[in-house]
Order: sequence, then structure tokens, then C-alpha cells
Amino acid sequence: MAGGSAIRGSRVGAGPMGEAERGEAAPRVNITYYCANGHTVRPSFAEESGSEVPEQWDCPRCGFPAGRDPENPPAPPKVEPYKTHLAYVKERRSDADGAAILDEALAKLRERRIIV
Repeated sequence: MAGGSAIRGSRVGAGPMGEAERGEAAPRVNITYYCANGHTVRPSFAEESGSEVPEQWDCPRCGFPAGRDPENPPAPPKVEPYKTHLAYVKERRSDADGAAILDEALAKLRERRIIV
């Protein structure tokens, strides 16, 4: 006698399929969204979900936002490049401000005789 499963030849989830086992499906409505790359997305929502249908949906092909107006899809998000700490400091201060702060810090160090 070979060892094995008590339910031989089955797999998980096997069994009769249909509405009787799962219950009736909720009525659905398909909404069409259009992205800036020309892709079309049609997710389905329950008619009686009680929630409103979103104005934008993420396109699964390119990741850009998709809107409901085919003539005017939403613009792709503007991605700003990574900035270093020095870049942020340079945005806040001019070169003259930086030189003044450096001179002030050097004067304080010279007073304490750390820098000669």
C-alpha cells in the first residue's frame, strides 16, 4: 500500500464551481480610464458599493495616473531628482551668505586659538 493523501487525485480548491457555492455575484459596472501614454484601463466596481468611483486610477502598464476624459488625460507626475544636503543648503543661502558664515566661524575658532 502506497502512502499518501486520503483524498487522492485532488488539489486544493477543487470542487464544483458556480454561483450556488459562492453565492450570487454583485452587479458590476466597468469604468474606462485613459492615461497620457494612450493606454486604456477598465476596472470594475460594484454598483451598490456605496462608495464613489475615483476620478483617477493608476495605469497597470506604465504606472502613470489615468483619468476618465480620453481627450485630456492627467499629466504624468513630475519626479524631482535626488538632492544632496549641500544642494538644499545652496538653495537657502547665496555664496555671499556662505562666505560670511564661514568667516564668522573662523573668527570664533581663532579667538579660541584653535586655528592660528
